[in-house]
Amino acid sequence: MRTRAAVLLADDRQRPYADSRPLEVLELDLAPPGPGELLVRVHAAGLCHSDLSVVDGNRPRPTPMVLGHEAAGEVVEVGVGVADIEVGDHVVLVFVPRCGTCAACAAGQPALCEPAAAANAAGELLRGGRRWGHLDGRVVHHHLGVSAFAEHVVVDRGSAVVVPDDVPHATAALFGCALLTGAGAVLSSARVRPGESVAVFGLGGVGLAAVLGAVVAGANPIVAIDPVADKQRLARELGATHAVGVEDVVEVVRDLVPGGVRHAFEAVGSARVLADAWQVTRRGGTTVAIGLPHPSQQLTIPAVQLVGEARTLMGSYLGGAVPQRDIPALIELWRAGRLPVERMHSASLELGAINEALDTLAEGRTVRQILHPAGVPA
Repeated sequence: MRTRAAVLLADDRQRPYADSRPLEVLELDLAPPGPGELLVRVHAAGLCHSDLSVVDGNRPRPTPMVLGHEAAGEVVEVGVGVADIEVGDHVVLVFVPRCGTCAACAAGQPALCEPAAAANAAGELLRGGRRWGHLDGRVVHHHLGVSAFAEHVVVDRGSAVVVPDDVPHATAALFGCALLTGAGAVLSSARVRPGESVAVFGLGGVGLAAVLGAVVAGANPIVAIDPVADKQRLARELGATHAVGVEDVVEVVRDLVPGGVRHAFEAVGSARVLADAWQVTRRGGTTVAIGLPHPSQQLTIPAVQLVGEARTLMGSYLGGAVPQRDIPALIELWRAGRLPVERMHSASLELGAINEALDTLAEGRTVRQILHPAGVPA
């Protein structure tokens, strides 16, 4: 079939992206789903900082590539061997497909699935190869097994989680990355308990999801940190007890929480910010890295504190989640009014607005812009 898709042609374009146009909306051939795969019509795709990190070169990926990894849609065709998903099912797409048989999957850590990591790095689907047609003789790659910025995508069964039909697509999409990554880091990775103190650095989609997770966990106090006043205000509305800027942040947080917080979460993707998160963590506490920094960045911390203060430095990828288990559970929390994720939805945009949306994201002026490749709902 032929379908429209936003293709990243190269990762060397400079801002403003509205002028340099690193992504171009093109019609591409898309092969039908193979065994164990699905054809999905994408109704909503969140624009995440991880997408921007590919565009600006901080996360090098093979190009050309159909970008996007946070999405929800409807299944329109099922490949041979898929018995538990039907045409018409609504699904959330997850950027780490799980093979189910590798050591990580067998240990209950599908976010670390080894074949999935190799496929994602190569721009392929889990079972090998690519389903996009060629562009001017060049291979077109998949982004993290999803390629959400397209009207239709072919994904592995392991990339899809069936969700109830009454969950709006724009809301459902956020569960595939922001909620799994942010709330998951709090609930699954750090396992924050009621009454424990939390600081969250960075209030984009993932950071605000971490704030929501801290509220669900019963944390107190919850300190939210970001330079943008509007994001600070939203964090307070979502349940943060304090929201502050980044100036003298270590001193500010330690004044608010004497001795430091029990859990600090870094959701920026900066080694410098991660160092600040480490400094505001108390003795016996846990510092959790959620954001993905440039591969060249190095973190320097006093090694003696790891032992002498019984401190923990933890990485959390996809929130340490088991998507097939955790997305339905998180949706039930949303249904109960405890995870108001729709408050993170900043704007609904057509696919053609992708480059301008990247500028808005890069400027820190938004939380989650939702692209609607199949058309913005009326």
